Amino acid sequence: MPERTWQASLQLQFERSADATRLSHSRHNGPLYVQKPFYPEGRDHPHIYLLHPPGGIVSGDCLEIAIDVKDKAGVLVTTPGAARIYRARQEQPLQRQSIALTLEKDAIIEWFPLETIVFNDACVELNTTVDITDGSCFIGWEICCFGLSACDEPFVRGSFQQHYLLRKNGIPLFVDRLVLGGNPEAILQGKAGLMANSVTGFFLLGPVAENSESILESLRESAIEMDMQRVASLSKVGEFYIGRYLGDSAEQAKNIFTQWWTLLRPLLINRKACAPRIWST
Repeated sequence: MPERTWQASLQLQFERSADATRLSHSRHNGPLYVQKPFYPEGRDHPHIYLLHPPGGIVSGDCLEIAIDVKDKAGVLVTTPGAARIYRARQEQPLQRQSIALTLEKDAIIEWFPLETIVFNDACVELNTTVDITDGSCFIGWEICCFGLSACDEPFVRGSFQQHYLLRKNGIPLFVDRLVLGGNPEAILQGKAGLMANSVTGFFLLGPVAENSESILESLRESAIEMDMQRVASLSKVGEFYIGRYLGDSAEQAKNIFTQWWTLLRPLLINRKACAPRIWST
């Protein structure tokens, strides 16, 4: 009997009407859905929690998420817990996740999935595409943990491919690709790779037209104050702030990314930071 796999998909659409952003369309197939919007900072900017009850991705699984944010709508999307990509079977090994975020004119999306934990012997492809247009804003992060370092189970076999693309009006502005092949340990341990660190991540926010050395200085000082200057750094490239983390703690990565978000969010979307309640549970 063939092993059971999950072919799950989720389509969400957000629209602005009067002074509120509403979830105007929600369609799911399989164990991937949302329950309801939360409004901790007003009706015009809901918080959404993506739910995946199996809690992990196994061989043959394919998760597809498409979110369309219409003109002048705004939304923050997060997850209630870490995503886990388990050891793959030799037959039908590939584990896939595909995410497409589309922002129309003057729309805002804040995309904050919690960390992805990649188990030894996983075989995974992660693809994220963000399409923005004139006036729209994107804030997001990605955090990946390779192996279970606390259990002395490093990621030494398997494959990992992550492709992250942000386009404005069809033109690529940010492309990030990480590929670990049949011998991932060489890149994980190498000086040109992860240098024996198990957690990597990036933070992305923009577009922000103005250049301010004082803002960059305060962002970098925040890393020093949190004693993360050796594992985290942030730069402004074009109209985007791009932060990087390379260390051994997903919680540490989330903390510095959250701090940068707290400082930059008012500048980009004129809102004080309002952390999702699920992060405190």
